[in-house]
Amino acid sequence: METTLVVMAAGMGSRFGGLKQAEPVTADGKGILDFSVYDAKKAGFSKVVFIIREDMAEDFKELVGDRIAKNIAVEYVFQDMSVLPEGRKKPFGTGHAIYCCKDVVKEPFAIINADDYYGANAFYDIQKHLSTAGKGEFAMTAFHLGNTLSKNGTVSRGICETENGYLKKVTEFTKIYSDGSYEKDGYRYTFTKDVPVSMNLWGLTPDIFDILEEEFAAFLANADLMKDEFFIPSVISKALETGKATLKVFKNADKWYGITYREDLAEVKEAIGGYVNDGLYEGI
Repeated sequence: METTLVVMAAGMGSRFGGLKQAEPVTADGKGILDFSVYDAKKAGFSKVVFIIREDMAEDFKELVGDRIAKNIAVEYVFQDMSVLPEGRKKPFGTGHAIYCCKDVVKEPFAIINADDYYGANAFYDIQKHLSTAGKGEFAMTAFHLGNTLSKNGTVSRGICETENGYLKKVTEFTKIYSDGSYEKDGYRYTFTKDVPVSMNLWGLTPDIFDILEEEFAAFLANADLMKDEFFIPSVISKALETGKATLKVFKNADKWYGITYREDLAEVKEAIGGYVNDGLYEGI
């Protein structure tokens, strides 16, 4: 069965300060996306769909998309900004971004963030699962929290509760510090470094779009549309609770790298440069 990689690249990059999806991490101008797509293609994915904003399309294609399209089939989806209330400029979030793919993606697909480096191993289990997945048989790659933190500021992470290799629940925590701690109701708590977290590497089947349509309608009817976000982990959690889906968890102990803050860039460049020097990306 054919599988597609969907890349969420419509984020504003406000904390980073610019179009971080296009930021070079190698001397010859390649970015994180070049390496993620290389890893996904090697694992068996045959097409890439980039979710972007229409106002960034020209720059994105010139700086990223056209180069990647030389090696794999590429399509684009614009995240619909017309649904935003007057005064809001930030998109509604990851759930809405995926929902915008409903007319383009007809096969099982994996989701990744454009500015995250997941490593070569992260894609194999997901692709294998998707190649035989039935309706509602979702999957994810979960990383150890300690391998996903930034020393340059707080991060948001989906903390996963699992049972017998399947996800029971994922809860979004929006301000986790570099030591794994967070604040709640005036108290400081600390997660263990090996607690599994979602980094938005999900494996989904096309029936997710019906679920997204229903949940997005409820969001529009009940949320504070000036500030609330429609997160894909929340939608998946609801699908699990209502028995519409199951979700296999593949745990990954590799180091994750991402560019949340501009100061993160040096570490990413050093890590990926090391992988290139070790011969992991020949021909890229």
